[in-house]
Amino acid sequence: MNPAFRIGSLGFALIAVCYGFARFAFGLFLPQIGEDIELSSTLAGVMSGGAFALYCIAILCSAHLSERVGPRPIAVAAALIAAGGMFGIALSTSPWLLAVSVMFAGISTGLASPPMADAVAQSVAPQQQNLTNTAINAGTSAGVVLSGVMALFIGSDWRMVFIIFTVAALGIAVGAVAQLPARQKNFRGSATANQSKTTTFGLPPFHTNLKHLVTAAFLMGASSTALWSFGGAIAQQRLGWLSEDVGMLWTLFGAAGVLGAIAGWLTASLGVNRVHWLSLIALSGSILMVGLSYTSVGLTLTGGILFGAAYVMLTGVYLVWGTMALPDRPGVGVTIGFLAISLGQTFGAPLFGLLMEHGSLQAAVITYAILGCAAGGFSYQTSCLRPRLAKI
Repeated sequence: MNPAFRIGSLGFALIAVCYGFARFAFGLFLPQIGEDIELSSTLAGVMSGGAFALYCIAILCSAHLSERVGPRPIAVAAALIAAGGMFGIALSTSPWLLAVSVMFAGISTGLASPPMADAVAQSVAPQQQNLTNTAINAGTSAGVVLSGVMALFIGSDWRMVFIIFTVAALGIAVGAVAQLPARQKNFRGSATANQSKTTTFGLPPFHTNLKHLVTAAFLMGASSTALWSFGGAIAQQRLGWLSEDVGMLWTLFGAAGVLGAIAGWLTASLGVNRVHWLSLIALSGSILMVGLSYTSVGLTLTGGILFGAAYVMLTGVYLVWGTMALPDRPGVGVTIGFLAISLGQTFGAPLFGLLMEHGSLQAAVITYAILGCAAGGFSYQTSCLRPRLAKI
């Protein structure tokens, strides 16, 4: 079997399970879960934020471990942790067991990406690596779409849905054992040369473009939790939807996310800053369309399309931004941007829950739309590297 297809299909499935099922599906099924288990908006936000926090820790550990023990054991661990967390969700009868299970499942997302990147670098021909990595990254949208489809057909039985997700994760673990390389090859020949350019935890010194990247990605990540973590609850409160109805919204999130694949082409054509601003306007607009009191079914579904496309587009913008800010260490630039997004989600989810519970849904929605627009105040500076290069 062609290595690109073998690694790409396994990675696509792993990302779909870890991100689409173990990470994002909780927000989709939150209304139905809340009917069976007494769950405050604040605790729901803490659970989602805790899962994002563990993601940040896990991705740092995963990158470190994958270089030392190889991609296979880390990818297998990601699938098994996703399975364990989702099985715990299915069996939960108390808020605290549910909280622990949701946060445990969130660890899998941080573990999943680094070993797949290493597996591609080891096993796939150089001319096929970009295409393979793109296919793997598309797994998130596929997982979200499948979650939405499950909600449409059996959304009322959310425990059965998470049992099915658990079985899928166990299947991916078996596939990872069979398909991924067991040990790490020494293909990072430039790593030693780059060590002198690192600071604490192997991160580079932060210049203006990295600082702007971190701030913009953090604010966007925080803003996005309005719909990623509370989209189902908002639709239930505004439109009286059940999980089966919210499944339509989730399916649109994932399906529209495919449009984000053109982020690289758009940034090359229009520039990073212009695409950044347009995407943030779409993101903030989608939050208002879904969450304000005057929303309708049509506005909510349109907002779902806008949100899915804008979110994936923005992750693509931050990916390009990271590689441009650190052209000699593109992988580190991407990691910094994605960690900033997750840190924003870590703080954003519980704060939205607090605003929703102790203030009003209207105020929470408007606040988070403003947060999204605020990220546009931080741009990529094309001239800020010139003085630095002149000093070298």
